[in-house]
Amino acid sequence: MTDKTVGRFAPTPSGRMHLGNLFCALTSWLSARSRGGSYILRIEDLDPLRCFREYSELMEEDLKWLGLDWDEGGLADIGPSKPYSQCDRSDIYEQILETLRQKGLLYLCFCSRSELHAANAPHLSDGSPIYGGKCRNLTEAEIKEKLKKRGGATRLIVPDEDVTFTDMCYGEQTQNLVTHCGDFILRRSDGVFAYQLAVVVDDALMGVTEVVRGRDLLDSSFRQIYLHRLLGFEPPQFGHHPLILADDGRRLSKRDKDTDVGFLRTRFTPEQLLGQLGFAAGQIDRPEPITAKELLSCFSWDKMPRNDIKIDAAKFFD
Repeated sequence: MTDKTVGRFAPTPSGRMHLGNLFCALTSWLSARSRGGSYILRIEDLDPLRCFREYSELMEEDLKWLGLDWDEGGLADIGPSKPYSQCDRSDIYEQILETLRQKGLLYLCFCSRSELHAANAPHLSDGSPIYGGKCRNLTEAEIKEKLKKRGGATRLIVPDEDVTFTDMCYGEQTQNLVTHCGDFILRRSDGVFAYQLAVVVDDALMGVTEVVRGRDLLDSSFRQIYLHRLLGFEPPQFGHHPLILADDGRRLSKRDKDTDVGFLRTRFTPEQLLGQLGFAAGQIDRPEPITAKELLSCFSWDKMPRNDIKIDAAKFFD
């Protein structure tokens, strides 16, 4: 791993960014830049049915408006690791998948979502099912017969072992791969490469040394660390920040247009919005106007709250 910090922001262009997305962008930018590091903007547009270029264009506009710059990536594909849009990196993912297939670590799974939820225990944190390996030992004849009816998802066999890492916000974390997730999907049944595969390959090949994102993705880190090591890559350092929630406790969503950045830009200057975000992140004492560069000298993971942050709309927009 390089001595230089390389951070990244990797949004999915499935809608206009909301306040929670901005909080993630700001935190990841501050973490990398405060260490004198570089910053990558990667477009995670794996699913062509959900992702659109117009949202990527708006995202870049919004980041520039807020004063968050990047050294590599974006729609302009600047940098040595291009392409930086995942939709253009399928050949790379296919090569990695074939490497794992040749090692006998993959198999096809034909379980539907409803079957998984009915047959398997839910994950302790997010309610998703822990895969029990139902399709792991299908015969060639059984696979051939099932393929006549539907495509199969590609799963990675995981060992019964613990993965441990130290999160920059939440400290030491340990999880057993078998009891907490089971064999996980690297390619969906519709042919779309899974997030777990793409993010590991991209972070490794782009030289990313730290991954900063919301705590809702903390559980993914164990699978990703295992996959990094399996492929011979050095895992990055992880930092998971608390989530920004609506005042009723809901997670913000693009679908619901919660605190849409287009709306926020009509109510705040960049400095005013950064002041609100910096205060919510515990980096400054009062929600006063501040620039992104001014926040750099204040930034510390030690100040970051551990509990999720509820936004009181009445006060936030006052």
